[in-house]
Amino acid sequence: MHIEKASESGPSLGRNLTVGLLDHLGKAIVTGFYDNKIFPTEAVLAEQYKVSRSVTREAVKMLTAKGLLTARPRQGTVIQSTLHWNLLDKDVLRWLLERKFSLGLLRQFTELRVSIEPKGAELASRNAAYEDLQRMKAAFQRMVDAEHGHGDPTQADIDFHISILLASGNPFYYQFQELIRTALQTSIKFTTRINKVTPNLEAHENIMKAIFDRDPKRAYAAMHLIVNDVLDVIHAQEEANRLGGQ
Repeated sequence: MHIEKASESGPSLGRNLTVGLLDHLGKAIVTGFYDNKIFPTEAVLAEQYKVSRSVTREAVKMLTAKGLLTARPRQGTVIQSTLHWNLLDKDVLRWLLERKFSLGLLRQFTELRVSIEPKGAELASRNAAYEDLQRMKAAFQRMVDAEHGHGDPTQADIDFHISILLASGNPFYYQFQELIRTALQTSIKFTTRINKVTPNLEAHENIMKAIFDRDPKRAYAAMHLIVNDVLDVIHAQEEANRLGGQ
């Protein structure tokens, strides 16, 4: 079987040229490399990256499906505004993390978390199966272990929150996994840097206990408290930045 290879003089795209080109171009678009620039034609991209036109055509098609590009008559391929980007797409979310840290983006992530995660915890208290509860319990134990230097505290915290979405019993909530994962990766680093503390184990345990007790109101309130606390920290930092800029 013939495997197409990029020229050594072109950027390294890895073994799968289409996926590699998709990643290069997607990251460049999301991080602003093409801001105020005309997006290259497929022919230019093929020459720049030393790949075939079929590779560039497929990568552009995938970026169009993700909402980053669109083809317009007499204008060619142009970059869409962020309003059209598929922000729930795991690649787009990953590329967003490559951008320079944005407090505004973190606030937007967290505002969405406030509307999703408390309800997810409430649903988990009603619908969680035995295996869901055990997954949640194991994730919380990893948080405890990480607090004592055994394991990654950020990943353990993320796993705990994702376990609650999985326990909700609602497949639509499952689809927010990548969004919540991406938001948490950013927010945990931010709040740890600002507050100089690791995630509040007691607050997380309160969520778990409410879910195990099948208490929807407690579960909702406990999760809302955690996420809203993050939002309060962000708002305070935004206000400090605003006053500092005056």
